[in-house]
Amino acid sequence: MQDTIAPANIEVLTDALPEDAVQGWLADEPSETNDLISDRVRYRTFWQGAERLIDMMPEKSARPAAQELAAQAIWTRTRESRDRFLRTHARAVYGAVTRRMERFVRVEELLFAAADAFPGLAPTRAQIAAEKDTLQRDKDGLEIDQGVLISHILAADQSGRHLCHAMLLPRPESEDALAKLAADGALDLGAVRLERHGRAIHLIMSNPRFLNAEDQTTIDAMEIGVDVAILDPESDIAVLRGAPVEHPKYAGRRIFGSGINLTHLYRGRIPYVWFLQRELGCVHKFLRGVAKPDVLPDDVTGCGIEKPWIAAVESFAIGGHCQILLTMDYVLAAHDAYLTLPARKEGIVPGAANLRLPRFTGDRIARQAIQYERKLVCDSFEGRLICDEITPAEQMDQAIERVVARLTSSGAVGAISNRRAFRVAEEPLDMFRRYCAVYAREQAQCHFSRALIDNLERFWNAQNRAE
Repeated sequence: MQDTIAPANIEVLTDALPEDAVQGWLADEPSETNDLISDRVRYRTFWQGAERLIDMMPEKSARPAAQELAAQAIWTRTRESRDRFLRTHARAVYGAVTRRMERFVRVEELLFAAADAFPGLAPTRAQIAAEKDTLQRDKDGLEIDQGVLISHILAADQSGRHLCHAMLLPRPESEDALAKLAADGALDLGAVRLERHGRAIHLIMSNPRFLNAEDQTTIDAMEIGVDVAILDPESDIAVLRGAPVEHPKYAGRRIFGSGINLTHLYRGRIPYVWFLQRELGCVHKFLRGVAKPDVLPDDVTGCGIEKPWIAAVESFAIGGHCQILLTMDYVLAAHDAYLTLPARKEGIVPGAANLRLPRFTGDRIARQAIQYERKLVCDSFEGRLICDEITPAEQMDQAIERVVARLTSSGAVGAISNRRAFRVAEEPLDMFRRYCAVYAREQAQCHFSRALIDNLERFWNAQNRAE
């Protein structure tokens, strides 16, 4: 039996929409879950009815206040019903899309496959494409439902591990890229370059116009580059470094990276799934390596293919680039470099930094860095909790060679074995999986909050930045 809706909530809807349409939609709302076959039909009817109500109103940027309140009430009510559905059926949804976990499906495809198999559960590819060129503030937040779905999948032990496994496998494009590296001795992927220097392979991040920021134009190249660096049989260790940039203030200087591209974020050019691809894909691969399809990459029942990583921090590592340092085996920093995690000014969750940073700095400094934007100068007591070695900026090349030689002088096997041993104690796969279940939901809410837009306009002047 349908629960009684509060009269005030009905008024919010009927102030903006025909009362008969509202009452008809509410009458279709399932108040409980049963078997998947019947729930699939009942909940789909309710979700699609919500879409019809939304379609009666103009797009978000043109809605009067009363209609926007009604739209938010509809999204909230349908989201609660999706939560209810997924609390019972998340494993079945994942099983349907992956053929009972007989095949691996990356998160960016999983979301749309689930939307097709269970209409109304998550936005379709067409719905996301329709908002592609919309400013972030004018989007309806459809992708929040993607966060709800992935959160439930990651929270369940078997499906969560299977999804983590899928995201740690080499990308399909990486095989050809590895062959090109073998043939040419170097590889240019645009946003990423790979170069061999003796037994070390250097992965160089390059987005020169935006201070080597991360965005939708860099995400694929970055993960392919990480795959290739790890799988390259001619190298024993990998070095992560930023390329020189074009910005007038830093022209010609190497910068490790400025985090997420805030201009693109403000303009709606970074989809929500980007955050999931990044954390479950390339950043996780820095920490855990590349998985094999037949073995769960949990360090206990089996292990993947990995290399030790050295980060060479020049100028600064802001936001996402500071997060990456927490996955590295050795951090070498220029004497004038600094680190920040400006999550408060952005209004988002800084990846897995909340999980990892306290291991380095302790809880209080971690909270100050994330919630109070505390700047960590690399050549300081706090900075050295993250950075292993400080070197004069002009001597970075020689310092990299020295560290590579030191870390590989006893062979790569021991280094890899020790990093696995540290990892199984500090961040086992299930700990990461459970963290990401929370992250998936919370980041979705942050990504579409009004606070995000206000922060970008206040602290970044995003509305006036050149594209």
